[in-house]
Amino acid sequence: MKNTVLRARGWDRMAIKVLFWELEQHLKSSSGASVVAIDNKIEQAMDLVKSHLMYAVREEVEVLKEQIKELVERNSQLEQENNLLKTLASPEQLAQFQAQLQTTGCSLPVSQSGQTTQPTPPNGGSSA
Repeated sequence: MKNTVLRARGWDRMAIKVLFWELEQHLKSSSGASVVAIDNKIEQAMDLVKSHLMYAVREEVEVLKEQIKELVERNSQLEQENNLLKTLASPEQLAQFQAQLQTTGCSLPVSQSGQTTQPTPPNGGSSA
């Protein structure tokens, strides 16, 4: 993101420099009729800045979408692993784990079927 923003800001600076240079050239050799030309140049420069910013934003959105996809896949894998470990653990191991969680301030809720469920961290977030 930082590189993308810096790249976009670089384009912004370049576009603004071009705009001011062209504005300066017009003012040196302009009459009252060139005000419209200056307005057109300003509009063109603004469009250029806008298009570069939109490109940078789209690029960043694609990167974030890919990261979200990877995190969702990783979360699913961890949930499957957690469920497998809970089914393979003996009642003694689960009790020992429950005791460890209680000493660290976490809780391991028990479902109605008597099986333990996923631990809840003390900060209220989900654990995987």
